Amino acid sequence: MRRAALYGYQVAMDAGVILRHQRLKMRQGLLVKLSDGQNEGWGEIAPLPLFSQETPEQAQQQATDWLTRWCEGEQPAESALPSVAFGISCALAELANRLPVEGEYRRVQLCSGDPDELFQRLRQLPQPLAKMKVGLFEAVRDGMQVNLLLEALPNLTLRLDANRSWTLDKALSFARYISPALRSRIAFIEEPCRDQQQSLAFAAATGISIAWDETLREDAEALSAAPGVVAVVIKPTLTGSIECVRQQVERAQAQGLTAVIGSSLESSMGLTQLARLARWLTPGVLPGLDTLQLMQHQLLRAWPGSILPVEDKESLLCLWQQ
Repeated sequence: MRRAALYGYQVAMDAGVILRHQRLKMRQGLLVKLSDGQNEGWGEIAPLPLFSQETPEQAQQQATDWLTRWCEGEQPAESALPSVAFGISCALAELANRLPVEGEYRRVQLCSGDPDELFQRLRQLPQPLAKMKVGLFEAVRDGMQVNLLLEALPNLTLRLDANRSWTLDKALSFARYISPALRSRIAFIEEPCRDQQQSLAFAAATGISIAWDETLREDAEALSAAPGVVAVVIKPTLTGSIECVRQQVERAQAQGLTAVIGSSLESSMGLTQLARLARWLTPGVLPGLDTLQLMQHQLLRAWPGSILPVEDKESLLCLWQQ
């Protein structure tokens, strides 16, 4: 007999979390639970403010409609809302034992918090890989910080994310403060400029590789290889179902691009599923999932090695069940 439930959650964020120049104090989302006989599966539906096309209210309504039909024995089509499609597909995959248990939990260290503590953490890693947000402050300052970090840690590789913050001139001023000898240790910079052509011009002028993130969701042709583009960052919550993600990964790989599974600030519940998805679809590529440190507690499932407290199902608000 099919049963389902939809729960709401809230997780307090650290004070310094900024999304497109707006502070995010609380991460909110939904957890879906499917049951069929003795089997059950969970998924997370969490539209990301300022990035997702759907509102939380729209996601909840569509998830409720889908679950109602599923409990009545139907097999509804995938939702057109990416966060709903992804969360439900994860729950279905767990229910059918199709989502592998093993996950890719190795970390791309997120550069945040105390600089001295960050430096010590990176020094302890034999081949450190870190991600740094740029574009929140002056481009010159960002360039100096990146250059300083690469000089201080000769084994460090950096992934940078600008979120389309710069004009081409500002992006070039950022690059001028990075020694040409160090630029090859920037694996890529996500979306350096405000439009696609400026980003490509930046790559051509500086030799710094770039990756698509937002562009990937706006332009299907972005999965085609282009000079200077080496990777695409695929964020399932913003993309759609597991099948949709799998197809994007395969298309990217066929073009010689590195596909990186990325976080949309999901709870630990969703992050552990993304780690499992990354191990399955992008073996050998470290996903960008080191966002749990921005949260004040975990939810239902713990990330291996995290010391944050874990809240259980009793902390969730049941919004609907059948």
